[in-house]
Amino acid sequence: MKRGLAVAVVCVFGVPIALSANWPQWRGPQGTGTSDERNLPLTWSATENVAWRADLGGVGVSSPIVIGNLVIVTSQAGKSPSRQGPRLAQGAGPDGLGERSMGTARGATDAPDQPMFLVEAYDRQSGKRLWQYRTEAIGPIPTSHDKANMALSSPVSDGSMVYAWFSNGQLVALNMTGALLWQRHLGKDLGTFDIEWGHSSSPTLFEDTLILLCDNNNASNLLAVDKKTGAERWRVDRGPKRQSYSTPFVVPGSAGPELVVNSSQRVDVYNPRTGDLLWHVGNPHQFPIPSPTYHDGVLYMSRGYRSGPYMAVRTGGRGDVNNSHVVWQAATGAPYISSLVYDAGLVYMTTDIGGITAVDAITGERVWQQRVGTVFSASPVVGDGKVYFTSETGAIIVIKSGAREPNILARNEMGERFIASPAISNGRLFFRSDDRLFSVGR
Repeated sequence: MKRGLAVAVVCVFGVPIALSANWPQWRGPQGTGTSDERNLPLTWSATENVAWRADLGGVGVSSPIVIGNLVIVTSQAGKSPSRQGPRLAQGAGPDGLGERSMGTARGATDAPDQPMFLVEAYDRQSGKRLWQYRTEAIGPIPTSHDKANMALSSPVSDGSMVYAWFSNGQLVALNMTGALLWQRHLGKDLGTFDIEWGHSSSPTLFEDTLILLCDNNNASNLLAVDKKTGAERWRVDRGPKRQSYSTPFVVPGSAGPELVVNSSQRVDVYNPRTGDLLWHVGNPHQFPIPSPTYHDGVLYMSRGYRSGPYMAVRTGGRGDVNNSHVVWQAATGAPYISSLVYDAGLVYMTTDIGGITAVDAITGERVWQQRVGTVFSASPVVGDGKVYFTSETGAIIVIKSGAREPNILARNEMGERFIASPAISNGRLFFRSDDRLFSVGR
């Protein structure tokens, strides 16, 4: 295929669906990992209650999004440099609770030597691939973790355009039939993306801008571009050698919207319309990967790394809020990679060695902890009174939300490796393994 060509465009749009049925970005409509849908599936397996499965054109760990009738996901075809990185389940036996390196694409018909980036759209009902956009990876190719590649960042859509970003800084904006509208290479514009385990921050849509966090060893920038043209609206130089793998998160504040960024220096909060710094909290911390979640004026956030700190912080502050807006904090116990999720008065998280923890949202006290014998990179999602935890070994653990003691409703084995977080839309769950897409439900 020619570079930049959208192929197999057979998409037909019908009546628009309700906004709540869309999952337009990583962690859903509000970026919190929660859905207000009902009648979501409880039990399934690799063969039962799977509506469809589809082979992807490449491999990756970015999460799927659902917009209208489209399920959209990004991948990489062809190899890029990788090196073995730290395992989550240290001390958990020779197999590390099932951790393993990324596989190869079973459904791909070609394996180019030069890496190619893919954006693919599948019919939400049938799983038929509707279109595929391909473009060649250009410029310096960064080294990534052996459990991932350059398809780390999840796409985002406003229903009229789709934005996909890759770990070398290439950014494409497509229409809903997969045609290229504009593109940029931020690895060239802002300097080569040099970050230890591969750039993984996903784009964030806010009003008429696309917000992009570019923290790495060469340069650290927070950038807002016009979502229709890609032209720069504002840019913040965040100082030397900041690192972040986290996705910016917009929440309401008492004086206007606030943009939250978890980074190695601290947590910074900006005005998303101007880029002005509003407040900050926390101390330096290594490998900031998770993004916060939000409920009723409070941010619940983990800083990342091994059994790192987590906290609850009220929004609306100014300047250093460590002594004024921190509701509670715990020094250890948070996940290395996955983000927290809130529901029914509890904050849920996974540990590095296969545990699920529920924390009281008001006090920060641990309510219960349960080991489930697997390891988690994906962030949990909530819907229909259930919390879904997706493991690397293919087990999806479903627990009853709000219970003050562990209540595991189901353990569903799918026999795939899952790093990506799931999506929820129209009564179904969508899971992405290394090279396959699954729709679970009736």
